[in-house]
Amino acid sequence: MVFYFTSDVVNPPVTLFMGLDKFENEDLIKWGWPEDVWFHVDKISSAHVYLRLQKGQTIDDIPSAVIDDACQLVKANSIQGNKMNNIDIVYTMWDNLKKTAGMDVGHVAFHRDKDVRKIRVEKRINEIVNRLNKTKTERHPDFRAEREQRDAEEREDKKHQMQLQREREKEEIRRKKEENELRSYTSLMKSENMTSNYDAGNDSDEFM
Repeated sequence: MVFYFTSDVVNPPVTLFMGLDKFENEDLIKWGWPEDVWFHVDKISSAHVYLRLQKGQTIDDIPSAVIDDACQLVKANSIQGNKMNNIDIVYTMWDNLKKTAGMDVGHVAFHRDKDVRKIRVEKRINEIVNRLNKTKTERHPDFRAEREQRDAEEREDKKHQMQLQREREKEEIRRKKEENELRSYTSLMKSENMTSNYDAGNDSDEFM
């Protein structure tokens, strides 16, 4: 089971989601999307909260109000962290999550520590948590099927873009060929005109 929350601090609103337990978290770690941003309380057990970016967006494009919502949601869903003040929340892109065979279920590390962001959360803000909880819904998604569908669509899009690129290249070759032919024809016509004028001059001299 996965819980979904609507963050309406931006327009259009965005969706935050998290697994029910460590097993759903494990599936999200395995079948997450490259567009997913992962949030977690630093060094303390907590829920794994995700934000799915639009294609073309980067982690730097996330509005601060949305980050605040995600951080409050992570904190509120940490048994220990919910009771603490001044805790750190870490977040990074899904493809920076590192999973090895020896790790416990739901545990992760990072491929690149430099790509992990950290933000200090002073305290729980009930107004934010209550607002998000009012939008809470439950679903039972097939993470693998959704990821495979996403990848298939991306392959089709890349295939289409490559086809368009090949067509643009063919058009450019055709255009350059036409320009070269036109220049050659123009040069030939100028040469013929010069010869014709010269010949006409000779005829005039002979006539005189």
